[in-house]
Formats: sequence, structure tokens, C-alpha cells
Amino acid sequence: MIEIRHLEKRFGDRAVLKDFSARLPAGVTALRGPSGSGKSTLIHILLGLIQPDAGEISGLAGKRLSAVFQEDRLLEAQDAAGNLRFANPEVSLEEAERALRALGIEEVRGKPVREFSGGMKRRVAIARAALHRADFVALDEPFTGLDAEAMEKAAAFLRETLRGAVVLCAAHDARETDLLGAAGEIRIGEGESGRRAPE
Repeated sequence: MIEIRHLEKRFGDRAVLKDFSARLPAGVTALRGPSGSGKSTLIHILLGLIQPDAGEISGLAGKRLSAVFQEDRLLEAQDAAGNLRFANPEVSLEEAERALRALGIEEVRGKPVREFSGGMKRRVAIARAALHRADFVALDEPFTGLDAEAMEKAAAFLRETLRGAVVLCAAHDARETDLLGAAGEIRIGEGESGRRAPE
């Protein structure tokens, strides 16, 4: 369980998060809100990439963290398996290739990801986050650029691989978090400070 209490974050004169509180249990929680409401800011705070102005977060100390960001953030000169193993050296070549096959990325051994399509790069980013074996995983619009078939494969892979982790998924389309089996939902930037996900 991760607990967020009275989180505040401002950028200049703009309050992005104001008195935001929520609880994240094990499993997938959907994070919803309009564009610019602070979804990515909240994710970056949880990952320790930016610091809040006020508030507390408990349950993350000593935990292993992973993310799919809105940008793929891949090592463009490496092949797909190289990207997965760079992020987590414990991943064997065989495990990396099994994951890539499950996501529909085949026959790409040795090919640098800079030559991949946008959808293929996105699936590599998904595999990299999932195979990090993290306790907390943030998914920020994880299925961007994927067609329906690729999205279903990616969601099935994430459901299986992230079982037992705390997962927070920001997505505009509720169908995406439904595919992941989200059991709870938190709304942000709609005049409320936050809602608790079901425990």
C-alpha cells in the first residue's frame, strides 16, 4: 500500500497539485483527469524525479520502481533485448526474447531500435518497465501509438508480468485501464483533492 497525504506542487503561480491525498493498494489503479491536471506531475513525484512542495508519501521507501513514460526513452543504438537487459541486467537473453515475442516484436535481434516503428518502440518501453521486477510501476499513457491488437497483447503481458505490484496507470481512455484489470480509480484536477482507490 502506498499512501499519499496532502500533496502540493506548484510551478510558478500555478498550483498543479493542491492538498492531494490517495491510497494505492496492490493491483492496478486508474489515474484520470483532464489534460494538464497533474497526472504526469504526480507520477514524477512518486518516482522521485521531482520533489513536492508539501505533503508526504509512505510505502515507497526501499522499493524498486519502474515506469512507462509518455516518451519511450530508449537507447536508440541498442537492439530491443539490449534495452531490456540494460535496465535490468538480471534479465536473460531468453527471457527478453520471450517478452518481445509476447508483445508481437519478432525477428529483430541485432536491429537497433532507431529503425523500429513508433509502435514497436512503445512495446519495447513496456517490456523494459515490466521486466524491471518493480514493486511500484507507473504507466503514463502506456498504449500510445498501439493499434487494438497490439494494445490487447501489451495489456495481457502487463497483467501477467506485474501481478502483485502496485500499478498506477494514467490513461485518457477508460478502455485501456479496463484491459489492465484496474480495480480502483483516482480522479485528479476536477475540483477534488483526490479519491481513495478501493482497498
